[in-house]
Amino acid sequence: MSKEPLKTLRTAVVGTGYLGRFHAQKYQQIEHCDLIAIADPDTERGSVVAAEVATKAVASHLDLIGQVDAASVASPTQTHFKVAHDLLDAGIHVLVEKPMTVTVEEAQALVEMATARKVTLQVGHLERFNPALLAVAPTITSPLFIESHRLAPYTKRGADVNVVLDLMIHDIDIILSLVDADVAAIHATGALVVSEETDIANVRLEFTNGCVANVTASRVSGKQERRMRFFQKDTYISIDFQDNTTRVCKVDRDGEASASNDGIPPINCVDNTLAKGDAIYAEIEAFCHSIRTGEKPLVSGEDGLKALKTAIQIGDALAS
Repeated sequence: MSKEPLKTLRTAVVGTGYLGRFHAQKYQQIEHCDLIAIADPDTERGSVVAAEVATKAVASHLDLIGQVDAASVASPTQTHFKVAHDLLDAGIHVLVEKPMTVTVEEAQALVEMATARKVTLQVGHLERFNPALLAVAPTITSPLFIESHRLAPYTKRGADVNVVLDLMIHDIDIILSLVDADVAAIHATGALVVSEETDIANVRLEFTNGCVANVTASRVSGKQERRMRFFQKDTYISIDFQDNTTRVCKVDRDGEASASNDGIPPINCVDNTLAKGDAIYAEIEAFCHSIRTGEKPLVSGEDGLKALKTAIQIGDALAS
C-alpha cells in the first residue's frame, strides 16, 4: 500500500534580520514547504530578502492570516509575544526565536494559546539540534556537576537584552532538559562592560537532586567558545559545540587495576568528530515534522517557558 503524499505546508517568516534571512532560506530548501511570504514593517529590507528567496514581501504579520499554515517569528524580542499570539490565535503553527518573550507571563500565555488552538509552538533554541549534543545526549543520564562556557566577541546583535537572555539561555535550556529536577537555588555575578545590560555573567544553579551547574557566558571576550562538560557516576562527557567534537570517558569497573596506576581502575575515553550539519535546517524540518505528526517538538513552548523563567530569575539575581 503506497504512502499518502505529504501535504505541502504554506510557510512564512516574520522578521528579516540575521536569523530571519536564514529561516527563509531553509523553508525554501525543505521539501513539501512553500514559502508564501516574508513579513517585515521595514518593507525595503523585507523586499530584499523576499527577492533572494523568490517570494513576496508584506508589511505586517497580520497579512499572513488565512494565507499560511506555519510561520517563524524572528522579529525583535520585544515583538515576539504580539506577533506569535496573533498567529497562534489564528490557528497558525509558530516557531518563535529565543528568548520566546520578554516576560514569563507572556510566555505562559503563548503556551496556553497554542494548547487552546491545538497548534504547534516550538522555540528556537538552536543548540538542541547540534549534532554533537544529539550524539551524546543519551549518555547524559544523571549528571552530578555541569560546567558550561559560552564566550563571544561583542556585537550589537542581541545587545538589547542582557547576556543571560542573549547567550546563556542556550545552555540553560540544555541543562534544564538534561537534569531531571527543579532549580533550588541561584547564585549569580556579572558586569556591564560595553552595553547598558550585563555583558558577562557567571551563575551557579543548584538543583533539588543535588546536581550543580556552573554556567559562564560572555559577549565581551576575545575569542569564541561554546563548551559543556558533564560529570556523573563513572562518566565524563565533553561537548564542543563550535568544533562539533565530543569526548566520553568511562571508568571500567570490571577492568583490571594496574599496580603502575596505584590500583585505579582503567578509564576508557572515546573522541568523536561529528559532521557539521545544518542546525537551522534541522530545527525547521523538525518543526514541520511536528506539525504533520502532532508530536511534541524537541523544544516545546513549555521548554522555552522553563528556560525563560530561569533566565529571568538569574537576571533578577544579577540586578540585586
